[in-house]
Amino acid sequence: MNDHTHSTDARRELQMARSMCWHCQSEMAGEYFCDRCVKVQPVSKDLDYFTCFGLPRRLAIDTQILEAKFYELSRAFHPDFYQNKSDAEQSISLGNSAMLNTAYRTLRDPIQRAEYLLDLEAGSVKDIRTTPPADLFEEILELQDTLDEFRASNRASDAASALREKLHADRTTLEQRQRDMEAQLQQLFGQWDALQDRGEATEQARAERNRILKDMRDILSNRTYVKNIVNDLVATIA
Repeated sequence: MNDHTHSTDARRELQMARSMCWHCQSEMAGEYFCDRCVKVQPVSKDLDYFTCFGLPRRLAIDTQILEAKFYELSRAFHPDFYQNKSDAEQSISLGNSAMLNTAYRTLRDPIQRAEYLLDLEAGSVKDIRTTPPADLFEEILELQDTLDEFRASNRASDAASALREKLHADRTTLEQRQRDMEAQLQQLFGQWDALQDRGEATEQARAERNRILKDMRDILSNRTYVKNIVNDLVATIA
């Protein structure tokens, strides 16, 4: 398959890194191949991942469409097609492919998708907590004491066995908390998508948007903290 086949069969309105072709200086219309010299063009690093795959900024996406578009674009940029091309074309192909892979990995995972959307919409991804969520404060402190006691114990002792059993129970409780948080996130995802679908630009809509983003950030932050605690717990009692 030659470059021209790519340019005609796999043309997309991806935002390019420049308005002119890097090779022949022709004006670029937005496709990722130059119409004049048919050279592959670098995709802009400022291009957001949703736009990359032609998707709206929604949190419920059709993963089959995402996968199909990913493979279509991957074929257009795959380094195998550029092995006999210039160093510049090989470099662009590698850069475009790397960007596509990162975008695909981010959007196919619901949590990473939400974190990425927060970054786009609010300018900052959730802050990673260094203190327990308020409603878990006492439970987490007690868990940390139990972990410290278990680490200092003789693992073959009856006391260690009792501590291990308690830690397993704590793990079950925290994992349920994670599931509860994820259920709350799903509700917020639906609210966000409904707001996006309405497309309103009123003061009320902006307030609702900000409220949803704040709630998502808080829950994602709490979830990350709890997940890290669970990982530490699992590693300790393994």
